[in-house]
Amino acid sequence: MTAKTKIILGIESSCDDTSAAILDGDQIRANIIAGQAVHEQFGGVVPELASRAHQENIIPVVSAALKEAQVTLQDIDAIAFTQGPGLMGSLTVGTSFAKALALSLKIPIVGVHHMKAHILAHLINDASDNKPTFPFLCLTVSGGHTQIVRVNNPLDMEILGSTIDDAAGEAFDKAAKMLGLPYPGGPLIDQLAPLGNPNAFQFARPQIPELNYSFSGLKTSILYTLQAAEKNDPTFRQTHLHDLCASIQNSIVTILLHKLEKAVLQTGIHCVAIAGGVSANSELRKRLLEKQLVGWRVSIPKMSYCTDNAAMIAMAGSFYLAQGRTLDQNASADPRLPW
Repeated sequence: MTAKTKIILGIESSCDDTSAAILDGDQIRANIIAGQAVHEQFGGVVPELASRAHQENIIPVVSAALKEAQVTLQDIDAIAFTQGPGLMGSLTVGTSFAKALALSLKIPIVGVHHMKAHILAHLINDASDNKPTFPFLCLTVSGGHTQIVRVNNPLDMEILGSTIDDAAGEAFDKAAKMLGLPYPGGPLIDQLAPLGNPNAFQFARPQIPELNYSFSGLKTSILYTLQAAEKNDPTFRQTHLHDLCASIQNSIVTILLHKLEKAVLQTGIHCVAIAGGVSANSELRKRLLEKQLVGWRVSIPKMSYCTDNAAMIAMAGSFYLAQGRTLDQNASADPRLPW
């Protein structure tokens, strides 16, 4: 007789997406996400508004996940939640909800590191057509983080390089704002870039040692390029929008892949994955897949597992739970949760 698989409720509330998922073994039976359009008018996430929206969304989202998965609260064996890093108010909503629900159900809780969960999303049964094998390298790229991580097993990860200032996702969004595009602008740059020439404009490339990244200089270079051009042509941003988007995207993706190529050479690991919100970028996905021609084994997650979602939290939680890494009711959110 085979043992019953654990059913885990995952809760994600690190930024501006409220998400709940049901994991049964390594199968995701539901993954519900509620976004927050309220931030668009402010050009970025407003922490206070985000936490209020989480309070409004969390019960409906969890209820929807249970309904879609066709399970009840009494079927849940454990609750995994994002403990950090992220926005303190947002994290606190998810943490408090998870603790209260677990206490009422008398089941364990598992605190999950948000960025590690992005990586472990690859181990969900339907995450990709080409699952990575250990050890593998993972480029994690989001609005708040840019890292190259060596993944030895689900509980053993080592950061080989990270950004010393801005993250790649932030660079996309800030560049989009300079172009007059609404928030979040990164996906809009991705949509407009194929209509332009990626070599139309050249921006400064950072000279950062080892495997670390920097995007602050690139943002400054983009700004100076726009300011200089508009002295002669006030409509420059509008008339050259497609070429600017293509050139900006080309610059960011080239910077990302340059260090990833260096990491592959240094480690000798040719199994490479990407994770995080920016892993949804079409140019990054295309150019990474091209690396298969030089012997890389590439793993790219489904779009639904790229952006913040509770499926990845539940998946990560399953590994923590198997090792007995549970928390008690004194657990608290940590916006700077260490690696």
